[in-house]
Amino acid sequence: MNFRSAARLQAESCRRLGAPFMARLCTFFAERLQTGGTAADRVLAWTGDRSSRGDAVPLRLAAALHALVLRGACPRLATVYPPFPATDSALEAEIERALGAHPAVILDWLDSSPQTNEVRRSAGLIPAFHELAQRYQLPLATSELGASAGLNANWPAYRLQLPGDSLGDDAAALLLKPRWRGPLPPQKSPDVAARTACDLNPLSPADPASRLRLLSYLWPDQPDRLALMRAALDVAARTGLAVQKADAADWLESRLHHPRKRHLHVVYHTIVWQYFPDHVARRCLDLLQTAGANATPDAPFAWLRIEADTRQDGAPILLTQWPGGDTHTLGRMDFHGRWVTWQGLPAPV
Repeated sequence: MNFRSAARLQAESCRRLGAPFMARLCTFFAERLQTGGTAADRVLAWTGDRSSRGDAVPLRLAAALHALVLRGACPRLATVYPPFPATDSALEAEIERALGAHPAVILDWLDSSPQTNEVRRSAGLIPAFHELAQRYQLPLATSELGASAGLNANWPAYRLQLPGDSLGDDAAALLLKPRWRGPLPPQKSPDVAARTACDLNPLSPADPASRLRLLSYLWPDQPDRLALMRAALDVAARTGLAVQKADAADWLESRLHHPRKRHLHVVYHTIVWQYFPDHVARRCLDLLQTAGANATPDAPFAWLRIEADTRQDGAPILLTQWPGGDTHTLGRMDFHGRWVTWQGLPAPV
């Protein structure tokens, strides 16, 4: 798939996810971006999978432009970005001006895979951890793969609003409010004994450059996401959970080396598996299955993930538990956490 086709697909995805400005931007990339500039030449000649299931090149380019706006480095570009209205011709002119005036910034953003670290994905994690707390009655040890800045590793610090109820501390600094369909999860509060996380390129919530990069990957016509990200970054900076810099498979091997007696160890990840190289994904899967085979009733193990499948209506929330190796679909959720359709764990037999 070439860059223009990837940009068209991304535009369609943005429309479905409630981001009309981003859809316009990606449509411009697909139909109007011309060769002759350093940044444009780079993306148009990109090899490999340019789509969101691969290198996500249109999102890299969009994030680079958003970073210029957020930094105040390109005031004229900011005048055609939300919340300001702009004609297609004005938007096109300012994008072309920005691409020509700031090639170093654009190329820097193009060198990195998107790290959205969408905190609203915790709306699918929190009920899953409540289900596990109720089912196992054991302290949890959690290990997150591809954690970026660790915002979803801080799920115990968030409150999830449900119809007529909520999960989490009423005084939590961050409230998640997805549209909820289905039964309510158990109220059993998880006892989290240990939390760890890794990323190949971890970002620090307290570092201004890291904060800018994370905010740039969000979509400029979704101010609610931007506000929630800023709040989550503040929470993460206060909690001080350090995301360890490591290859996912190497780190996972060290985390799974010894079973955790009288704890439930949960490995989890959200919308990251597609970015792993094939050899890393295969090795992670082998490690997870080996750990599952070694699990015992006294040292159970679970694999929780929210990852894209072949459907376009969000992602499944999947849980595999050992001993036994049973996999259950706990529900389904929007990629950006706007809605959750929940079904939970079946009753034990």
